[in-house]
Amino acid sequence: MKTKSLLSAAALFASLVITVPLAAQHTRYKLIDLGTFGGQASYLANGFDGIQNHRGAVVGWADIAAADLDSTFCFNFDCFVSHAFQWEDGKLTDLGTLVTGWSSAALWTNESGQVVGISENGMIDPLIGFPEFRAALWQNGGITDLGTLAGGYESIANAINNRGQVVGFSTNTVSDPYSFFPFPGATQSRAFLWQNGAMQDLGTLGGPDANALLINDRGQIAGNSYSNSTANAVLDACGFFAINVPTEDPFIWKDGVMMDLGGLGGTCSLVTGQNNRGQVTGQSDLAGDLTYHPFVWSKKGGMQDLGTLGGNTGLTNWINDNGDIVGKVDLPGPLTPQDHHAVLWGHGVMIDLGTFPEDTSSNAYYVNSRGQVVGTSEDRAHMVIGVGEHAFLWEKGGPMVDLNTLIPAGSSLQLTYAVAINDRGEIAGFGVPPGVPPEDYETKGHAYILVPCDEEHPGMCDDEGRDAAALSRDAQVPRVDAVPSQLQRRPLFGLRRSPMPRP
Repeated sequence: MKTKSLLSAAALFASLVITVPLAAQHTRYKLIDLGTFGGQASYLANGFDGIQNHRGAVVGWADIAAADLDSTFCFNFDCFVSHAFQWEDGKLTDLGTLVTGWSSAALWTNESGQVVGISENGMIDPLIGFPEFRAALWQNGGITDLGTLAGGYESIANAINNRGQVVGFSTNTVSDPYSFFPFPGATQSRAFLWQNGAMQDLGTLGGPDANALLINDRGQIAGNSYSNSTANAVLDACGFFAINVPTEDPFIWKDGVMMDLGGLGGTCSLVTGQNNRGQVTGQSDLAGDLTYHPFVWSKKGGMQDLGTLGGNTGLTNWINDNGDIVGKVDLPGPLTPQDHHAVLWGHGVMIDLGTFPEDTSSNAYYVNSRGQVVGTSEDRAHMVIGVGEHAFLWEKGGPMVDLNTLIPAGSSLQLTYAVAINDRGEIAGFGVPPGVPPEDYETKGHAYILVPCDEEHPGMCDDEGRDAAALSRDAQVPRVDAVPSQLQRRPLFGLRRSPMPRP
């Protein structure tokens, strides 16, 4: 998320002069449009980017040609049934659901190909009145319901490490007005660790709720928890539907001990990344809860404010094992919201990745061990409504390159977001088909993979980089082009975890 408002005429002219020859020197890519299972859209999880491993596998979920069985709380924004998928070695696999006819979504995969996420189980929660969903593990061609804590009705598996340990949250049966799953009749949401077939409640920082979001290969778990049970007088970013909630802090849990990482002076702090060195990143309100800044926490340095480019807010999206961090920060200015730029923090220095000349904002979602960064850039009109326009790659000191210029002309998608890149340089993201505006990405967008045409991928682009026929079934399964009017309701899954990142 970047801006052109700070560019002088000379700088703008220089950027136009150098962009074309530099872009021509970049690796070109094979575009693999993952399409759908017959419905309208396919999805990749927002944030916590375990959607792609270093073997090239990518996980997400895609619509089938069937309307959601519960029109009151649809699983997706478009109210179609979706199935979790895994793409690997040129093959897209439907991972299935716990019960036929209901939805599932894959959120994370490890290096051995185990996949975790959620699946509806065909039951209706008696306390809340909408479909139950359960943490799910897919492995060896099957799906396992990981269960819930203390008789609860809902659970989500957010992440799995390379040791097969799974983390997430589960409801129990204790009534809770501040539940992380905010509906009338909701119960406490508790962080869990699942291993060796058993689910363990990790406790809290003193309040009623906690959520485990990340686990590294050392078994360190990062997440968020209320630190008390008294709602603050101020409405902050941690509150749901204009409900004031208790102070929420990030934590690290290891060997039975939950450590409060604190904050930057406000009452809402959220985790967004963790690496295998034990560093944690996120965003935290400043005193007064009117602004928030990105942070990095380490055992040696504690919580450090990473700052902004002079504006009010900023956040991090990921941290790699080298300690490189990416995210977005605001620029100064009187407009609300302020424009923001994608940034890379490395070795104590913040690098402004800028925007494309026609854009004003950008956001960086992921950085691999090579220092390659991917994200999205957009003009102000799209930034204000929360929609990205141009997927970008930034490497070798920049400038950012529009990934649409590195795929064949006339391709099946306009690439609007790039959200992950592994150490082989393979990129995952999503875009929109021709004629579909970027703002319809949540209901008609497709997930995609870009595979580099380089020596690490011999034969991949022997057809001169034309689009891969990723979904041969598309010719056999009818597409559904219209959303049934009676299903224009609030998405169930969208309330729990946004299926798409924002710009």
